[in-house]
Amino acid sequence: MKVAFLGTGLMGLPMAQKLLEANVELIAYNRTPEKLEPLKAAGAEVVTKPYQAIRAADCVILMLTNAAAIYSVLLSDRSSQAVAGRSIIQMGTITPTESREIRDAVVAAGGEYIEAPVLGSIPEAKAGNLIVMVGARQEQYQRYLELFKYFGPEPLLVGPVGTAAALKLGLNQLIASQTAAFALSLSFVQRYGIDVDALMYVLRQSALYAPTFDKKLARMLDGNYANPNFPTKHLMKDIDFFIDEAKTVGLNVSSIEGVRKVLDMAMKMSFAHEDYSSIFTAIKSGEN
Repeated sequence: MKVAFLGTGLMGLPMAQKLLEANVELIAYNRTPEKLEPLKAAGAEVVTKPYQAIRAADCVILMLTNAAAIYSVLLSDRSSQAVAGRSIIQMGTITPTESREIRDAVVAAGGEYIEAPVLGSIPEAKAGNLIVMVGARQEQYQRYLELFKYFGPEPLLVGPVGTAAALKLGLNQLIASQTAAFALSLSFVQRYGIDVDALMYVLRQSALYAPTFDKKLARMLDGNYANPNFPTKHLMKDIDFFIDEAKTVGLNVSSIEGVRKVLDMAMKMSFAHEDYSSIFTAIKSGEN
């Protein structure tokens, strides 16, 4: 099976590299051609137009920024003509509504569509330890199970198309809310002159503890948000997706809208391309 990989950014590059390590025949496209150089050096075929990759492959993996990028790369006139007979596996973060709409467009073009968003960041992608959530029919899941296992050891079939996309957004909402809550508590105890070690000692022994707190603590205390695995702007995008979808199903989104304001402040403080733990600095600023 020849796999086309469209989108080799922060997550796409290490994921594509895992396929090459497994001797999967790979053809890659990225809108910024320079990002393809590591794959080319590792033995991948690279192309300058997405339809070239789609036409040459049996299976097409998408790791693109958003639905607009997917429509541009996959469903433009020339590319959509190449979709017929191909399996399209969408692995980025988009909304359930968008995923179902893209499925319909792919099916209309003569292809089949599977969603398989992942949870984890660059270290997990490099190690092949991502959590892969699949929205597909049982038969499709079984057919591509071994492919999914290159990215994570236990791919989970969530349900039909839309369900995996929804689960991914729900988890990314938790990333934002949990990190903001920890940042606020950390700022609060610091203002009262309490030693951070005391906070962490109690927290680690409690049911409140989450490993992400320790992962982000040093960045927050140092104010060093460089070299992110997940930039603030990407989390902001996902939270906007979540809020829109949650409203459509009648949920009260007041809590995450508050977190969104903090993310927006971090963006305005020039942390858009930095690690999302930069919301700690936005919280410390005291601005509302």
